Amino acid sequence: MDPRRHHSLKLWNTFGIDARASGCVQAHTLDDLRAAIDLGARFERMLVLGGGSNVLFVRDFDGLVVRIELRGIRVLSEDAQWIEIEVAAGESWPELVAGCVERSWGGLENLSLIPGTAGGAPVQNVGAYGAELKDVLLWVAGIDTESGRIRSLSNAECLLGYRASIFKGELKGRFVITSVALRLSKCPVMNTSYESLAAELCGPGNSSVTLLDVSRAVCRLRKRRIPDPGELGNAGSFFKNPEVSAGTLDALRERFPSLPAHPSPASCFRIPAGWLIEQCGWKGKRVGSAGVYEKHALILVNYGGATGREVLDLARRIQDSVRERFGIGLEPEVQIV
Repeated sequence: MDPRRHHSLKLWNTFGIDARASGCVQAHTLDDLRAAIDLGARFERMLVLGGGSNVLFVRDFDGLVVRIELRGIRVLSEDAQWIEIEVAAGESWPELVAGCVERSWGGLENLSLIPGTAGGAPVQNVGAYGAELKDVLLWVAGIDTESGRIRSLSNAECLLGYRASIFKGELKGRFVITSVALRLSKCPVMNTSYESLAAELCGPGNSSVTLLDVSRAVCRLRKRRIPDPGELGNAGSFFKNPEVSAGTLDALRERFPSLPAHPSPASCFRIPAGWLIEQCGWKGKRVGSAGVYEKHALILVNYGGATGREVLDLARRIQDSVRERFGIGLEPEVQIV
């Protein structure tokens, strides 16, 4: 396998940052991937990319970048109520969701139009509009980079949480995802509990709502809030929504009565980071070639020609503002490289 040397990564990340890597390869097969992992040992550092939709390059990457191009979807089992499918890691996530909706397989419709690949979905435990990948994930298969063997991890073993997984923790850099298995419903019950989605569908619990209705509503909401990376570089939500205890929330609401918050599974409350950022005056603000999107304060954008360092400096200024005003630390959702 002959890597491309000093290759631009501009088209390999949705921020459109023109960083370069010492070497780049694309893995279309498992044999390609094994060869790339072996090659990575010679470069000392290796970074695996899918769609590059959750990464910010702040400098050139001194190592090997491997882009996963594995393709294929196969049915594992099927009965009158459920269908289980295995999806190769390089499959486009938006296309996968659209295909499942078209076939009336329920479970992914709330995750429509999320950029990236199937292999990246469990790393982040992608979620939107009241649904998360963990709701439908059966297992994840991948190559253990230390042993070179294929192994599978069950849903529970993936340790999926809010934008968290074992692949961002214990197995970071040690496990390359090759496929994911999903269990989808052929008799779906629509999840329209999320407030903005329910409003888009003209009220919660609408019995006439179909999978296609939900998917189209989610797509409309996302298009109104998040710019197309092909037109304006971005990686979606830059920060996680911070979680606070009930006591902390009460103390904050004494100072900020309109502070929104939602219960989270961790027995605490999740505060919308976009609201905090907007209250600090950052929404729509531009600093050089980087800025905060005018329609959604959680989206940092590259107006063209921004460096990763410029975007990161802007993110840090936002963090400082939120910490100073609210005493809350914002944690990046995007991987900083």
